[in-house]
Amino acid sequence: MSSQGSHIFSGFRALGFYCNHVPLALRYHKKHRDHYVVTAVGKAFHTYNCSKLGIVSVSNSHPDDITCLAVDAFLVYTGCHNIIRAFANGRQIIHTYEGHVSDVHLLLPFGEHLVSVDEDSQLKIWDIKSTEIYLELSFDNLAFCITAIMHPTTYLNKILLGSRQGTMQLWNIKTNKLIYTFQGWGAPISVIEQAPAVDVVAVGHVDGTVIVHNLKFDETIITFKQEWGPVTSIAFRTDGQPIMATGSTLGHIALWNLEEKRLQAQMRNAHRESIAGMAFLQSEPVMITNSSDNHIKMWILDQADGSGRQLRVRSGHSSPPTRIHFHGNKGQNILSAGQDSSLKSFSTVHENQNKDLGQAYYNRVLGKKKKAKLEHLKMPPITAFVSETSRESDWDGIVACHQQLPLVTTWNYQRCTMGKHKLTHDRFKGQDNVIATAVDITSCGNFVVIGWSTGHVDTYNIQSGLHRGTFGQPTAHSGSVRGVAIDGLNQVTVTGSADQTVKFWKFKTKHLLHTLDIESPVCQMLLHRESSMLAVNTDDFTVHVVDVELRRVVRRFSGHQNKITDLTFSQDARWLVSSSMDCTVRTWDMPTGRLVDCFLLDSAATSIALSPTGDFLASTHIDDLGVYLWSNKTLYSHVSLRPLPSDYTPTMVALPGTSYQVKQETDEDLEPSNEAAEPMEEEFQSPDQISRDLVTLSTLPNSRWQSLIHLDVIKKRNKPTEPPKVPKAAPFFLPTIAGLTPTFAAPEEENDEPSAKRLKRAFIGMKSDLCKALEHASETEKYEPVVDYLKKLNPSSIDIEIRSLSYEDTGSTQAMQHFIAFLRHIFSTNQNFEIAQAYLGLFLKLHGNTLSKDTSLVTTLSELAEDQSSSWLRVQKEFNQSLCLINFLKNAAL
Repeated sequence: MSSQGSHIFSGFRALGFYCNHVPLALRYHKKHRDHYVVTAVGKAFHTYNCSKLGIVSVSNSHPDDITCLAVDAFLVYTGCHNIIRAFANGRQIIHTYEGHVSDVHLLLPFGEHLVSVDEDSQLKIWDIKSTEIYLELSFDNLAFCITAIMHPTTYLNKILLGSRQGTMQLWNIKTNKLIYTFQGWGAPISVIEQAPAVDVVAVGHVDGTVIVHNLKFDETIITFKQEWGPVTSIAFRTDGQPIMATGSTLGHIALWNLEEKRLQAQMRNAHRESIAGMAFLQSEPVMITNSSDNHIKMWILDQADGSGRQLRVRSGHSSPPTRIHFHGNKGQNILSAGQDSSLKSFSTVHENQNKDLGQAYYNRVLGKKKKAKLEHLKMPPITAFVSETSRESDWDGIVACHQQLPLVTTWNYQRCTMGKHKLTHDRFKGQDNVIATAVDITSCGNFVVIGWSTGHVDTYNIQSGLHRGTFGQPTAHSGSVRGVAIDGLNQVTVTGSADQTVKFWKFKTKHLLHTLDIESPVCQMLLHRESSMLAVNTDDFTVHVVDVELRRVVRRFSGHQNKITDLTFSQDARWLVSSSMDCTVRTWDMPTGRLVDCFLLDSAATSIALSPTGDFLASTHIDDLGVYLWSNKTLYSHVSLRPLPSDYTPTMVALPGTSYQVKQETDEDLEPSNEAAEPMEEEFQSPDQISRDLVTLSTLPNSRWQSLIHLDVIKKRNKPTEPPKVPKAAPFFLPTIAGLTPTFAAPEEENDEPSAKRLKRAFIGMKSDLCKALEHASETEKYEPVVDYLKKLNPSSIDIEIRSLSYEDTGSTQAMQHFIAFLRHIFSTNQNFEIAQAYLGLFLKLHGNTLSKDTSLVTTLSELAEDQSSSWLRVQKEFNQSLCLINFLKNAAL
């Protein structure tokens, strides 16, 4: 049976990528008054501002890795295979240039045109707006293989080409003519850079030679030679200082004084790998560099010897990460240990919250010094680590084991530094074959348990670094300890070993409680403290789940075809996710003991971790510098977790990029497949009524029916109070009645009674909508439209409609008969029970006097009362029985 990727996880994005071997590109934004640096990261490129070196935008994904990069004042140009793309705003593709046969490796924006060179030395000049080819030039790689391209300042319509053969050519692209050929210096040219002076360029060679050459007179001004191999990049200061910087493949930077014609300073170990690109900010002593070690660095040249110090940095792992772990309960920070002996924290929210805890050094003080980064001081990579947040503000909360070392190091997350303790036992002094293989920290953050390759298991106080006890006499296991775990209450310690046993110990007294035999040597252990479920990974590619309370195996999961690399539990311990060297990631359902999800990756996962909130699965992979996030689809969509069949074949899932890419449907996706279509799984829909014997309520909120009977009280309570009236002013002359004896006239009384001519109703004799619906329903015996109509009305409208049933209004006795029949139908079906009771109560309240005077209505009401009592008494009997049982259990003295 085939699959369609993963049912549970979907690729979200990648973390920890900043740059690669493609040289950076620098641009100045006049409106923002800031420089922006653009770096390629696999299939996308990132844009950073130079003011804070913060990320501004991430481009849309390319079909494959970007091979070259260039920028002008408005657009960013990228080369991917033989296609060139132009991006606006750092994200959107606005132009595509197709015409090259081989992969493009050089780009040069040139006014309204774009110059591109492919690996076959085919040069094409494009019109940027129309995307049409303006000019084509063909070169033979054996005679002139283009390796560098630039535009000399003030040289109108001219470009300068450098070759692998060491020669240079100056071309006029408007007239398509070769103007001049420079014979070169006998070494392949790697880079050409324009100097601040007119007619002067710097030419870097593969043999380490740097030539400062005058193009106008074809004269060499200065020749420098760096002893670190090929020149990879060149940059000039533009703030008035005659300094030229060159980069090398060893990561060193040389600063040359052009006036004194000497080496001004060296910046050794500026990067761990070859420097890909460098550039100086305009009129500032600030240089920015990038390298294939995944680091972007800004340097300010303010040292006394003319060298620079590091100003800002954006860095990821320079070597693939080996182990990851979510730090804290919020699931927003991922601790990652890499093969470069570093420990970093990546934020899933924003990269400004990333932290670098540094590299592991035997001597932390010497390791901090920039000039003393010696390889012999660096410790081997971290192989296993654990973290705890309960006491991290007081002392170190991270403990790590290192490859082929008996030392266990501590780290502090808040201070972002390596801790002061290096834990090891005195018994191992003078022994070279002892390795710390497993480690765990208590939930209180006070103690750490360490397992060794000799079979010893020791407890240390993480605050003081003092030894607090040993499990077993003389050793806990006869073989190498592969895993240790401590329960959440510090009562039981579990150890697993290559001697095919899992042992349970009393944490405080160090006494052995139980020994559990496993069929194969233990490879790794993972404890879910809340549920006391222990996952044990063995060398036979099987995962055993042990209940720590019962101390026996409760589940066995098999299916991997190669070594299992990592395990992780979901927060509720319902899922156990495992990764293997067979390039699969499998999700096991703990209650059913079945496989519910499986997908295949093009690169095996070396470590995985589920976030405490369950929203992300993080993974690292072989020969990959990034940490990849997979979103949990069960949080925002319906996902079936039915067990997968035994013949289930997983399909390949691509790793996510640095930006989320929406998959677009192609014509192939729309074409029907020749394979047998799998039965589509229908989403479960709850029926309108489970059984006619059960009373079914409507889905209306209580506010729509609960206040119908008391609607008049509510209206009276909510009626606004009358504002105070201003007393009528007394007239200046009091009115009198004419006569022999003058008498005052009585004041005229205001008549507030309504006019007798006012009509009671606007439309006499017109039936209401409810009356019409009831008449139609009585003829067809289908009352569902009446129910739907009343459900749409608000309480005030329902009150008006039920009032209209009286013959004193727009109704009649027949309309009341129809409404009573409608209620009898609802009670017979046992649906919409609560709103039928509310409608009945309002009907009796409004028309009680009329109903009692009509004998036909009284007879019909008696039949309705029987239907209502039969349905309600049955439900009331069940309620009373349950309430009596609850009261008995609550009050009985058991």
